[in-house]
Amino acid sequence: MRLGHRMSCPVVHSVAELNAALLPLDWLLGSWESDELGEGSFPSIAPFRYTEKLHFSHVGQPVINFMFNAFHAESTKPLHRECGFIRLQPGTNNVAFIVAQNSGLVEIEEGELSGQRLTLNSRALARTSFAKEPYVQQISRLIQLRPDGKLEQTVSMALENQPLTQHLHITYRRAS
Repeated sequence: MRLGHRMSCPVVHSVAELNAALLPLDWLLGSWESDELGEGSFPSIAPFRYTEKLHFSHVGQPVINFMFNAFHAESTKPLHRECGFIRLQPGTNNVAFIVAQNSGLVEIEEGELSGQRLTLNSRALARTSFAKEPYVQQISRLIQLRPDGKLEQTVSMALENQPLTQHLHITYRRAS
């Protein structure tokens, strides 16, 4: 195994056999790149477009490691980074995302796996003591593999002063 050193979280490259508990999520594994520009918006910010690279991997444990890296479409300046783990509750379709963001937000999202569709909602949020206000109060995420083989992600969020509203939408093509 070797560690990747150019990303927000370490990437462990391994030839370990996929843990049988992860078979329902094997469609996520590998690298994905935005197929078209993603669209970001929220009532309190100007709309923006972005590109994103995703990587889902495993080391033989019953957990998927992930890393999401987004870049501004025009300037290519790095935007949000997310890394963490995906767990399935054994014997169920219950799934959990454990996420750390470069903004200082840490989330636990839980939901369900239905075929090749993940529907998640934040269960717990924590942030650094000096996080920027207004604070995120809720996040929902939909990740699905479309019939055309593209991965699609929609993220919605609520702030202290704003109800749950779509924030990000993007599609990806498999890169590896």
